[in-house]
Amino acid sequence: MKKYICSVCGYIYDPAAGDPDSGIKPGTAFKDLPDDWTCPQCGVAKDQFEPYED
Repeated sequence: MKKYICSVCGYIYDPAAGDPDSGIKPGTAFKDLPDDWTCPQCGVAKDQFEPYED
């Protein structure tokens, strides 16, 4: 699954890890995140994320 990076603060959403602090289980693809999910570091919306290649 593809990682996504926040264009504001650089936080990388890794589907393998999920976002447990926000109740997002490991294995959750970015496209399957709730529409109201926000960056856990800076609080911006999902539309501020772009695909990340490591």
